Amino acid sequence: MAAPRPGLALLPVAALLLPAASPVATLELDVQGLRSAKGVLQLCLTTRPDSFPDCKGDPRAVTRTVPAAAPVIRIDGLAPGSYAAAIIHDENGNKRLDTVMGIPREGFGFSRNPRIGFGPPKFDAARFPLDNGSAPQPVKMRYLL
Repeated sequence: MAAPRPGLALLPVAALLLPAASPVATLELDVQGLRSAKGVLQLCLTTRPDSFPDCKGDPRAVTRTVPAAAPVIRIDGLAPGSYAAAIIHDENGNKRLDTVMGIPREGFGFSRNPRIGFGPPKFDAARFPLDNGSAPQPVKMRYLL
């Protein structure tokens, strides 16, 4: 019979003292239908309906600016939950969506690719669940002019 190991008796106590790891998720936004590789893509990813689609007023929102030539945006370390994403194809790099009489001149897209009427969709139309692990989310860009 093997001799008892005193360290093993403390193992259950040590496990209780370790903090539980927070679940994390990875999101890949696959931007489809870009009309050119010029400029940048500006992303807003939020969990708050009142901050969609521009992320204003949400200190926990994720914003990114990436080259349009690399149309897959990967975000690691997200907490599981419900999110909505808005993407602008800022072709001239001026950090805003250019319009003519209120009609966008540059491309835009939203998670879940909701129907577009006048103005951006509501948060619920673009909302998607993000669970532990990795999830791809296609975003189809639209150009009106």
